[in-house]
Amino acid sequence: MLQIPSDKLKQILTDAGLITAEAFEQAREEAERLGTSTNDVLLSKNIITQTYLAEIVAEYLGVRKANFVEIQLDDNLVRMLPENVARQRRVVIFGRETDGTLDVAMEDPGNLETVELIERRFNAKVRPFLASDDDLNKAYAFYGKELSGDFQKIMEENVRQAFRSRAAGVEEAAKDVPIVALVDNILKYALSLRASDIHIEALEDIILIRYRVDGILHEILKLPKEISDAMAARIKLVSGLKLDEHSRPQDGRFRYKIEKEIVDVRVAIMPVFYGEKIEMRLLTAAQRPLSFEELGMEEDTVKTIKENTQKTYGIVLVTGPTGSGKTTTLYSILNILNRPEVNIVTIEDPIEYDIQYVNQTQINPQAGITFANGLRAILRQDPNVIMVGEIRDEETAEISVHSALTGHLVLSSLHTNDASTAVPRLTDMKIPAFLVAAVINAVLAQRLLRRVCTYCIQSQKPSSDVVEAVKKQWEELGISREFKPPKLVFKAKGCRSCNNTGYRGRMGIFEVLNVTENVRKLIVSSDFSLGALKNLARKEGMISMFEDGLRKAEKGMTTLEEVLRVIRE
Repeated sequence: MLQIPSDKLKQILTDAGLITAEAFEQAREEAERLGTSTNDVLLSKNIITQTYLAEIVAEYLGVRKANFVEIQLDDNLVRMLPENVARQRRVVIFGRETDGTLDVAMEDPGNLETVELIERRFNAKVRPFLASDDDLNKAYAFYGKELSGDFQKIMEENVRQAFRSRAAGVEEAAKDVPIVALVDNILKYALSLRASDIHIEALEDIILIRYRVDGILHEILKLPKEISDAMAARIKLVSGLKLDEHSRPQDGRFRYKIEKEIVDVRVAIMPVFYGEKIEMRLLTAAQRPLSFEELGMEEDTVKTIKENTQKTYGIVLVTGPTGSGKTTTLYSILNILNRPEVNIVTIEDPIEYDIQYVNQTQINPQAGITFANGLRAILRQDPNVIMVGEIRDEETAEISVHSALTGHLVLSSLHTNDASTAVPRLTDMKIPAFLVAAVINAVLAQRLLRRVCTYCIQSQKPSSDVVEAVKKQWEELGISREFKPPKLVFKAKGCRSCNNTGYRGRMGIFEVLNVTENVRKLIVSSDFSLGALKNLARKEGMISMFEDGLRKAEKGMTTLEEVLRVIRE
């Protein structure tokens, strides 16, 4: 998003009563310290929203905001500009007036060079509109669809050239042009579909390519088994891994750039029965930590988490299965705690986002840096806040507990199904119940579910089958409150923007176990059981992930079917 002059933004926000002049100056100082913009600091603190910021910038520039939710994009208009020009200039042509004037959505409507370029290219006047990153990315999905139609042909041609190539060895094959183009197109297509992961799987006769988009795996392509070694070698080469190692797992990473978009690619390779399986996690580089509200937290959840992370000691755990967004939530908490008077040190595997003024350490077992001994070293760094990427074993759990007991706030993640299960999980790691009760401040459990596509969203009455399924889940969870079925729900019919899935993007559903005095007493009680803990937590106001999902479905943020799918996984 284009930056508005800081003094002007201050005047607008203080006049609107959204922030005091003193608080704005604090945000400006924090932005200077962190090397970011005042806008980003205000967004991360949820003082303003992206929508409101766009309206302010549009008014300041004297232009209208392009609203691609209401505007029906036209393939032919969008593709008037080649993809590389559109992405590089951060523009999209989305309309043509009766007099031939082109309506152009721009990240920077004041960029006269880009306006003149388009006017000369098409011999037409340009009317600029302000567009957000999300608006532009939705429009760029049209190029992705074009690539989709050609992807099979492109890949087949690359494969034919790879077969014609006579690379002498593995390293030479990894640098061979057709193999380089093959891997490059796999990455480019994944980004066009907003994939978070690429799976390259060696089967008996073929290589299977699958993408994970909004949490769901999709089969994309099958390639000849003969090029498996060359593809693996190429990915190993750019990831800094050993090309001749085939019998042990390897982890690496590299940075991929398409126009102005930079993506960090985390690579994990492991031997399987028919060769090597490659998993590539795609992480947008330089992404700012999200606010709690942007993650999808409701007001009651935000209040509990903020109260427990403002304490100077104890443990706050984020739990959930692999890929449920635990690390993203931990980074959001770190961002709030990242102040000049606070020394934050982390031990992670891997470091996914770089946060200025946070001392981040990557575990490296070959160099003797594990979670356990890395945590011991951190304690000699005079920390106020410690983040342990994951509590995986008894030794790490024990040191984390002792760190919390000695005046440190410890943040970490744990693999459990829900918030309450974190207590028996820690006792199973040989942490005495009295220590668990003494150090745990709160446990936040989460899952990720898909958002309804705002392009093709529709309201309707829920079907009797879905209502019955929701009611059954409600009863199975033992929720004491009376079940009231929603009168209206929201679904999306599917469109180009969401790849005809009806969903675009993800958000979290959460439940927080707030460890109150009553909860502490129950944990050390001889009558402790998981069921008793869940019942007590509900009596004290805990909203389950299922209930949190239902209230998001009622607001039109997701669907009842999606809530049921995620809860039952």
